[in-house]
Amino acid sequence: MFSIQKHVDALDARVSTSTFGRVFRLGGSGHEKQRHGSRFVTEIHAGLTTFFTMAYIIAVNSSVLSESGATCVCSDPVDRTCNNDVVYMNCLVGVKRDFITATAAIAGLGSLIFGFLTNLPVALAPGMGLNAFFTYQVVGYHGTGPVSYGLALTAVFIEGFIFLFLSLIGLRQWLVRIIPASIKVASGVGIGLFLTMTGMSSSGIGLISGSPDTPTDLAGCPAQYIDRASGQCTSHRMGNPQMWIGITCSGILTAYLMAYRVKSAIVIGISLVSILSWPRATSFTYFPYTEAGDDLYDFFKKVVYFHPIQSTLNAQDWNVAAAGGHFALALFTFLYVDIIDATATLYSMARFSGVVDPDTGDFPRSTLAYCCDSVAISIGSLFGCSPVTAFIESGAGITEGGRTGLTAMTTGVCFLISIFFAPIFASIPPWATGCTLVLVGCMMMRQVTAVNWVYIGDALPAFVTIVTMPFTYSVSYGLIAGLFCYATLNGMIYITTKVSRGMIQPPDADAAEYWTCKPSGTHPPWFIRFGHNKLWRTGRKDDEAEGRSIDAGTQASEKELVDLPHPGRRVVSG
Repeated sequence: MFSIQKHVDALDARVSTSTFGRVFRLGGSGHEKQRHGSRFVTEIHAGLTTFFTMAYIIAVNSSVLSESGATCVCSDPVDRTCNNDVVYMNCLVGVKRDFITATAAIAGLGSLIFGFLTNLPVALAPGMGLNAFFTYQVVGYHGTGPVSYGLALTAVFIEGFIFLFLSLIGLRQWLVRIIPASIKVASGVGIGLFLTMTGMSSSGIGLISGSPDTPTDLAGCPAQYIDRASGQCTSHRMGNPQMWIGITCSGILTAYLMAYRVKSAIVIGISLVSILSWPRATSFTYFPYTEAGDDLYDFFKKVVYFHPIQSTLNAQDWNVAAAGGHFALALFTFLYVDIIDATATLYSMARFSGVVDPDTGDFPRSTLAYCCDSVAISIGSLFGCSPVTAFIESGAGITEGGRTGLTAMTTGVCFLISIFFAPIFASIPPWATGCTLVLVGCMMMRQVTAVNWVYIGDALPAFVTIVTMPFTYSVSYGLIAGLFCYATLNGMIYITTKVSRGMIQPPDADAAEYWTCKPSGTHPPWFIRFGHNKLWRTGRKDDEAEGRSIDAGTQASEKELVDLPHPGRRVVSG
């Protein structure tokens, strides 16, 4: 064991001191902005961990998107869902396999390019939640919604380019910087709780039910004891062997290995549960002797299999006028959900990996990061997929020590390889990754101590953000709720202070975090600011703190503004 570690250390040292190591700013590379503690082998381990944690997206995304009907045509004039149409259902089988290939391809391509260009340990893939919105609300079950599948893909394609434009002019970066510091911290904590609830639900170990009346009711019963109407367990609660094998091997064992700093702890846990769940004779098999289990097992037995994208490739419909207002509604809904969800998730993952600048509240190559995310959305639509986004499961790799783009690139390579081994990776059971998400949520929860709990104007909005994300099952709704609470509460306090001319102020007002709509930091150099009333002044010191001002009409160059000294800047760490 010692000999293996010695060789690993030697490999890390050689790679770190090479040109490759300097490009990715590995620890010990000598780069002035090196990521301290990052090592080549650790990055590979972290990338594998991220992949195994989010590999479920291959099976889940294909299953969700196939329920839209995609390019299959229902010709039954009575039953618009065509559930009893054999030809239509056979078409859906081929479409689902198209989506398996498409999901793995865009996740691999997006993560690979994102990691290389941004050097961030964040993987991209079609987003959960966004795919459900795409399928059930926009296109509708088996195409019964207001917008056709082709038009929905067109909306996603256009959305990607709008995102690209917003990223180039710096609007997404500015949006992140003006979010109050405590809410930014709370976003990471809320995402951690979101992951925890996902891991405990039917998407993970099934510890809690999906009942509409009591969505967090104790569950854990075998599938045959679940009331299909209410989602509740009729009996045998906590008696599901699948849940217990997940808790024991993917939960307790993984946590035990993490206690001893075993770098592959999460990968070991997921792999062990998956391998134990593949034999059909066990009570916790992933392939029960049912029609659905037989179908899963038949696909699993292929092991090596490549299914080319046939019907969903380049399936956009550009007859936008045919959908009228429904198309516009779908486009703008995708926009506002994605701009909040993707931007907040990407920032939270960057913060979790420790690369956010405490002075500017920004992270390295943020413009490139947002642009890569945007382009991946449009490319994904060409493959027939719903919007691509930064995956919160990237936190699993970051927990394992991922600090650079090598983590994301490793995940991307694994997804590209999985195109040819889709039967294997599509057969990782949800209870193999459920406890992993709970462990990642635990790691992300540590950030909660950075919230300013002293002042109610910062504490309450942060708390609202934290609890709304998991309870509404949406990152974007949580952030919107937190910002609304912050603006309302602090706006009332501000008006009261101004009206009373400072006579009526909260006793602990001095403990409030500093906030400004003109944050420091840089924006893209090609973003040209017009006129004298600029939205924000990059790199400029706070006039009041410096005791002097720069005339608004001065035609200072961008370099002169950036090079100004910063001794009086008052910016709270983001």
